[in-house]
Amino acid sequence: MRPLQISPDTAVKLAEALQVPLERLMHMPQHILLQKMMELAKQEKEASEGESKEQD
Repeated sequence: MRPLQISPDTAVKLAEALQVPLERLMHMPQHILLQKMMELAKQEKEASEGESKEQD
């Protein structure tokens, strides 16, 4: 399996956001990475919706 074709900056940001080591991220299958990114986006959306409700 070849490493993901993403920039170094993107890889570092994703590794931090997903809380996985950079080496593990680079060799992660693409479908699993996409699934984890969707889960992360869902969590961020829920958090931002919760903040907007608190401000009202």
